[in-house]
Amino acid sequence: MSVHIAAKNGEIADTVLLPGDPKRAKWIAENFLENAVCYTDIRGMLGFTGTYKGKKISVQGTGMGIPSMSIYITELMKDYGVKTLIRVGSAGSYQEDVKIRDIVVALSTSTDSNINNRKFKGASFAPAVKNIKIKACKILTSDEFYNDDPSYFKKWAEFGVLAVEMETAALYTLASKYKAKALSILTISDSLVSPEITSSEEREKTFNEMIELALETAIK
Repeated sequence: MSVHIAAKNGEIADTVLLPGDPKRAKWIAENFLENAVCYTDIRGMLGFTGTYKGKKISVQGTGMGIPSMSIYITELMKDYGVKTLIRVGSAGSYQEDVKIRDIVVALSTSTDSNINNRKFKGASFAPAVKNIKIKACKILTSDEFYNDDPSYFKKWAEFGVLAVEMETAALYTLASKYKAKALSILTISDSLVSPEITSSEEREKTFNEMIELALETAIK
């Protein structure tokens, strides 16, 4: 039993979907899983286990940012033996041809976080998707949601980074450590190059295509 999840052995599946928003975890469980049961509600960070097309699947909210994500995925892998982790989150577009509701699969992620500088004593470790064969793209994992420099994203965009979010660098780094499979599937929810944006309710309840892609990937 872990500190922040506190589920009993056997309550969490080997494969876990990871939305940042715990309300999205609840929505996924209620709308995509059969016989879903809540195994944790500590700090309001909901987790559920059910089945999808006969396969046992869990869905666990992780919160926002690298520190929160790191806590939950470390406990999932270390304390519950989870072998496959799929982030289902939102991201902001850096490119004009990446539109609202487009789905981005992160092949690798750059980051402005110090998560890996500390681990590798200043050397650069490039966390990449684990054990998934799929055409994908580069993203940025950032520690900042609000950045005071409006031109900050342009340098990343110039080097082909398609979108920005706040958790994938932690997921790919820690999955490498624990030898687990990991994938980050993201739906574009807003854009730094256009005024398009989705509401909080839309982000919670309408990203069906991303969830279906994640679940179908999980059962293969």
